[in-house]
Amino acid sequence: MQRTYLAFQHNAKLHTLQAVVTAVRSVATLEEANKGLYKQAKEDDHVVVTDQTIFHPQGGGQPSDAGVMKSAGGGHFDVSMVRMSAINNGEVLHFGRFTDVSSIFKPGDPVTQTIDSERRNIYSRYHTAGHVLGSAVRHLLEKEVNNFDELKASHFPDSASCEFQGLIEGKWKDGIQARVDEYISKNMPVEIDWWDENDFRVNGLERLIPDRRAMGMTDEKFRVVKIVGAEVYPCGGTHVDSTELCGKTNVRKISRAKGVSRVSYVLP
Repeated sequence: MQRTYLAFQHNAKLHTLQAVVTAVRSVATLEEANKGLYKQAKEDDHVVVTDQTIFHPQGGGQPSDAGVMKSAGGGHFDVSMVRMSAINNGEVLHFGRFTDVSSIFKPGDPVTQTIDSERRNIYSRYHTAGHVLGSAVRHLLEKEVNNFDELKASHFPDSASCEFQGLIEGKWKDGIQARVDEYISKNMPVEIDWWDENDFRVNGLERLIPDRRAMGMTDEKFRVVKIVGAEVYPCGGTHVDSTELCGKTNVRKISRAKGVSRVSYVLP
């Protein structure tokens, strides 16, 4: 099984891409682990696998892209959910429905992938804004909150938040907002780079070295997203080119439970 080449990680400005179909399966024939990746799928929906993709799979706190795939023979496949396979490491599954079951793709067919650009832009803005918020909280509170650490984040528009180890009191909300506003207004460049373990060490960021084995990686470099002047994060998601493009990022509230603080945010 060949890993799907994630074209969007190398050029996020691609909104259309030529790819080749490597497999087509009905949802009914999927392994239970893969069926569970998209519970809204119907048994007569299909999964299409291609050699490369511009569709960002749901993961890393970012929602799935949506869009279409079309073949020269008239095949039209509406992509409603994209996930990484739970069975085959590195394989991307595009869930969706063919508009005409007589024009189902076959392995070897060339197809044109087109993503929903408006949706991609929203998700990219939210993802970058989440990194801005995370870096703002770290720089402001790393030495103020006991046992502070960044844990995880959700960049879904209806539930966007960053979680931190340690108790962040409500009194910090205005200060966090001010620091976020500062980073947005500075229009900091957002850059993509590829690092190995030594790059993390050289930059004093050993704490961020990903688990290569858990990610099913061998000798490849890790993708990192750099908010120039703020923070670096290992990240496979899509982003806007600068912090200003996030737009006004509003800190909604700070909640605390079991030693973990969640700072939620929303974009206009």
